[in-house]
Amino acid sequence: MDISIFKSISDNIIDKLSNIENYIKSVWEMPRSPIYENYVITLDRISDINIIQRIINHPNIKLQIKEWQDLSIVDNMFTIDDIIIDGMLTNEYKHLPIDTKYFKDLEYEILSLFDDLDGLLDGWLIKSENYQALNTILPKFKEKVQTIYIDPPFNKEQDADYHYNVKYKNSSWATLLENRLPLAKECLNEKGSIFVRCDYNGNWIVRPLMNEIFGEENFRNEIGVRRFRKNVMEKEIKKLPEGIDTIYVYSSTEHFKYFYPYKRKDKQRKGFWRHMDDSSGQGTSKIFLGKELFPPDGKHWKYSQENIDQRINDGTLILVCSNCGYQHHKANGVWKGCPVCKEDKPIPKYWVEEQEDEVLDSNWTDLYGYSTAWNFQTENSEILLKRVIESTSNVGDLVLDFFLGSGTTTAVAHKLGRRWIGVEMGEHFYTVVLPRMKKVLFYDKSGISKEKDVQEKYNKENAGGFFKYYELEQFENVL
Repeated sequence: MDISIFKSISDNIIDKLSNIENYIKSVWEMPRSPIYENYVITLDRISDINIIQRIINHPNIKLQIKEWQDLSIVDNMFTIDDIIIDGMLTNEYKHLPIDTKYFKDLEYEILSLFDDLDGLLDGWLIKSENYQALNTILPKFKEKVQTIYIDPPFNKEQDADYHYNVKYKNSSWATLLENRLPLAKECLNEKGSIFVRCDYNGNWIVRPLMNEIFGEENFRNEIGVRRFRKNVMEKEIKKLPEGIDTIYVYSSTEHFKYFYPYKRKDKQRKGFWRHMDDSSGQGTSKIFLGKELFPPDGKHWKYSQENIDQRINDGTLILVCSNCGYQHHKANGVWKGCPVCKEDKPIPKYWVEEQEDEVLDSNWTDLYGYSTAWNFQTENSEILLKRVIESTSNVGDLVLDFFLGSGTTTAVAHKLGRRWIGVEMGEHFYTVVLPRMKKVLFYDKSGISKEKDVQEKYNKENAGGFFKYYELEQFENVL
């Protein structure tokens, strides 16, 4: 064959393959349309009692009741007559979650009760491959998210009995994250942050990736979180069990700050009088109740003269006799020596209020990072997500998890009064995540619901909610 003909045919084949590749890439990056969409809304959010009556009398109410029974929301003795008494919703059942998939002919009437539907939704559950989901929701949620938490599948040495693949080559695992993290970054607002959980197999990959995508200057913390403790029975131990996972925290911009960087102490510390000469660096003398006092060598008084005067007036700063312990308050007038032992060596002390919380640091091994409440092998613990969400967001802020797993992030976000978006592609979306969120709307008493501070925000009286769930068409369908 003439070499020029061979070259022409080869070039033509290469062009066609290139066109096919470009087409496939364009299909991959296309936003997706929903295959279906449904809403879950508790009865108390439906303001029209007539619509509630029509739901109760609907032929599919039996299917809805069966679902409530499967969720252990109601028992076998429950009847629809228990929902409304004397024309009013009963307190016991006002948070029953209605899934519009059973009542499609009433869905429009339910949704038309809301002028700003998106503004009133508590959350969105999306069944989809997460790159497709992020690419699809980005125009709507760009720079709207406050906190992102993800626990991507770890790239373990061997596959495991999980709902998803964990046996990745390092390059494949890095690419998995590299393609999705830039989209996640675009979702964050300027004060937002992202938490990425990994283990020793992936932490050396995650850190450089995060530096590249979010910027080294936006690295905030490397947090250690406790794993389940394993009892190793082998006589000859060649490797110690892994005790902690790593969570990397990066901010969107320099405008980030921790909203509540504290954790609850095991025991509440009582208030006490504390000496104020432990600040390093030589300082000058100050006047305390008419007495000039110099700080010890190499130290300085904790407060300025203005703050000292203010605290004396407030009764939160006193002089204490170093000899006998006599306490001299503002009401005792100017210090003229100890009236008890006649010594003239007072020590200034200020009052420290009783405290339930202490400053948070990057050691989170006081928490277990995993849980087994929903029988999911890699279920993140609610107490871990509580700390993540409370430390970096306020009530009403938007929280995103696009490796949702068992749904811990969305469950905790809802209990803490945040709005949420969850993305999961596995079939456990229907068997674990969706049932869990329905139960959270009614009232889920497990997890952080037992915490005293959470009970003030989320309890059987003020539960309830309204969210949308849908499945996006996937790459294979479109192709």
